[in-house]
Amino acid sequence: MVLGKVKSLTISFDCLNDSNVPVYSSGDTVSGRVNLEVTGEIRVKSLKIHARGHAKVRWTESRNAGSNTAYTQNYTEEVEYFNHKDILIGHERDDDNSEEGFNTVHSGRHEYAFSFELPQTPLATSFEGRHGSVRYWVKAELHRPWLLPVKLKKEFTVFEHIDINTPSLLSPQAGTKEKTLCCWFCTSGPISLSAKIERKGYTPGESIQIFAEIENCSSRMVVPKAAIYQTQAFYAKGKMKEVKQLVANLRGESLSSGKTETWNGKLLKIPPVSPSILDCSIIRVEYSLMVYVDIPGAMDLFLNLPLVIGTIPLHPFGSRTSSVSSQCSMNMNWLGLSLPERPEAPPSYAEVVTEEQRRNNLAPGSACDDFERALQGPLFAYIQEFRFLPPPLYSEVDPNPDQPADDRPSCPSR
Repeated sequence: MVLGKVKSLTISFDCLNDSNVPVYSSGDTVSGRVNLEVTGEIRVKSLKIHARGHAKVRWTESRNAGSNTAYTQNYTEEVEYFNHKDILIGHERDDDNSEEGFNTVHSGRHEYAFSFELPQTPLATSFEGRHGSVRYWVKAELHRPWLLPVKLKKEFTVFEHIDINTPSLLSPQAGTKEKTLCCWFCTSGPISLSAKIERKGYTPGESIQIFAEIENCSSRMVVPKAAIYQTQAFYAKGKMKEVKQLVANLRGESLSSGKTETWNGKLLKIPPVSPSILDCSIIRVEYSLMVYVDIPGAMDLFLNLPLVIGTIPLHPFGSRTSSVSSQCSMNMNWLGLSLPERPEAPPSYAEVVTEEQRRNNLAPGSACDDFERALQGPLFAYIQEFRFLPPPLYSEVDPNPDQPADDRPSCPSR
């Protein structure tokens, strides 16, 4: 009898998206098929799958132990997220080469389905870094009597979703800094920097609108710039290894002494990058926007504004809020634009609610009587009675005016 041969062993996933890329999240079911193609008949002890997800960190450092000795210190750490095994053909005992218990696979192409569920607990997003990685994979192993096993591993991607529509990620980020240059006994004027972005959370492909004001009262030529940085932090044995990478940057116009530059929503696009990893105990991936002033011959003046790169983009209602905050940002006093000298008075109460409307809403016998009876109570009675009363009187004169603020100091004359 001439035994057949294994022509191919492949793994395919049942993708959940239209891009035909296997991407999953915590709680999802990962399913697919192991495809086995043979020529002739083969005898099989078992066909197994092994699925695993884990984060792993590894780096080395050289140590000196004296004048003539040196050694290398290894730092490793691992976190396992899941470990799943299943048998598609055969039994557990791979070391049993007896003739009993073998399965015959006939010539041709065969498919064996598999399925398992990812844990409901948060998983770290798939990641490949300089000193560590987060990987998820499925491995198929075909065991035959008296032959080496045939093995194949295929990775899949896991995204731990970050919704940037949460209030904490929609809040504006802002800061102000100032630097005075000194050279021996000579002191020049300050360089000031104010910067603001409309929110903290973004997704890859979006552009960050930067609102900033840079004032150069020094004697040097300076250049305003902005950059997005990714910081990878790896933890093992109580030590940390950090890697900082430039993601994107832009450059403003050079500023001579006494000049000011204003960025009214200067755009910096986020390229395709990995989402932030915030929940893994041994790998952390964070982002920040650095708005800074490049000062020749001195330390740069910079502001760091934290960013979170998410996976769920801004909802339409969020974009409206974002647009409003963007317009408000352009009218902030720190950008040098003033508010109107006198606010416009609101409409009178009579223009908004007529006497007839007020009587109808306070009159009994409306269509909502049954609903109102069910909600009778002190709070509902308060709302019902006072919701149509006129607002407080409006006065264009502030009875408690604030103390006038000092004018902003100008650059010293030279």
